[in-house]
Amino acid sequence: MTTAPLSRRGFLAGLGGLGVAGILGACATGSDDTSGTASSTLTLQSSLSDADPKAALTKVVEGYTKNKVTLNTIAIETFRAQLPTYLNSGNPPDVLTWYAGSVARDYASKGFLLDVSDLWTGSGPCAGFSPALKELSTADGKQIFVPTNYYWWGVFYRKSAFQEWGVQVPTTWDEFIQVCKTIKSKGVAPISMGTGSTPWVASGWFDYLDLRINGAEFHRDLLAGKHPFDGPEVKAVMDHYRQLVEYIDPKGRSYSWQDAVTPLNSKKAGMYLIGAFITSAVPADGVDDLDFFRVPIIDPSVPVAEEAPTDGYFASAKSKNVSGAKDLLAYLAAPQSQQQFIQLSKSSNLPTSQQVDTSTFSPLVQKGIKLLNDSKAITQFFNRDSSDELQTTADTALTKFLDRPGDVNKILTEWQANAKKVFGQ
Repeated sequence: MTTAPLSRRGFLAGLGGLGVAGILGACATGSDDTSGTASSTLTLQSSLSDADPKAALTKVVEGYTKNKVTLNTIAIETFRAQLPTYLNSGNPPDVLTWYAGSVARDYASKGFLLDVSDLWTGSGPCAGFSPALKELSTADGKQIFVPTNYYWWGVFYRKSAFQEWGVQVPTTWDEFIQVCKTIKSKGVAPISMGTGSTPWVASGWFDYLDLRINGAEFHRDLLAGKHPFDGPEVKAVMDHYRQLVEYIDPKGRSYSWQDAVTPLNSKKAGMYLIGAFITSAVPADGVDDLDFFRVPIIDPSVPVAEEAPTDGYFASAKSKNVSGAKDLLAYLAAPQSQQQFIQLSKSSNLPTSQQVDTSTFSPLVQKGIKLLNDSKAITQFFNRDSSDELQTTADTALTKFLDRPGDVNKILTEWQANAKKVFGQ
């Protein structure tokens, strides 16, 4: 994830302004508690400021009647920058949108997040969620997050374009490189990639190549500072990445992730490794022609892992209405709330509740569900498995690499030096 104006996490957020539901307001803190007793009014601080997700969450919150709720919607980058302040204030929001995994655990380690383990046991709303989701929501043996939706990454392409070019979906790395060669011979850029204003996109290929070569455990440890970025394992990753450079659309270095969808849609580019949020940038008449495949296998002995960034909510440990905060979390996690949000937000996100009826979801989304169900491990994305600070080092290193792949050893040395500063080593 990232400091771009619209990150892949931020496809649900965008650069919108402030919106409200329930009691109007745009404060960054929780409800007034001058009476000295728990306030019945809850504050939900949201980063979902893109039009459709914002309207969807507003509608979902309107259906909650047990307590009054102030819904504050903040632009994603402002929200990200202010999140530590929100959580550390004397009167914080009760419930906040954000991300599972390393990011949530980091805030939990500072004592900022409410223990919501009881929502994961017995008849709790999260009790039926998968073990992988529970692991992503756990810190020091306690559950501190409520995941409500997630999405998959894949290599997206137009079915009609593959037919026109006479290429088949590859399953191995050698087959993938051959597809790239065939598409390039047609005068088309094989791979689209928007790394101009959204340099984090370059981390998608890095993550997946590391997962395919070194596996999910190594990848997580690498992003936790337990392995060096200039070690032999990462050099093997970059050797494979270097094979792709000649097939990547060079115009992508000035594109945003959204801009890079245009050549894919116009068949001037063949494939695009990106999250399922790509559907929000594809014209409505092109979505049915969109398909994807798993990043090809490189080493068959490495268990298959996929990226599935997971969104949801956590509550402040300083909430003045703990029972109300948990009740709101339970409502947001309920199957009907998840289904309503996903449908109204017009996203390709997947529900975390297995009780949601997915039979009406599009074939593309059904295929995404199967992709993740068939995976041995699930990771998030570079900065969700590490930090925004480490993402910045990746953005610098990988964009330099795309411009000067021959300098890879020097770039990795610099990357490791910058990573050590982030980890305080």
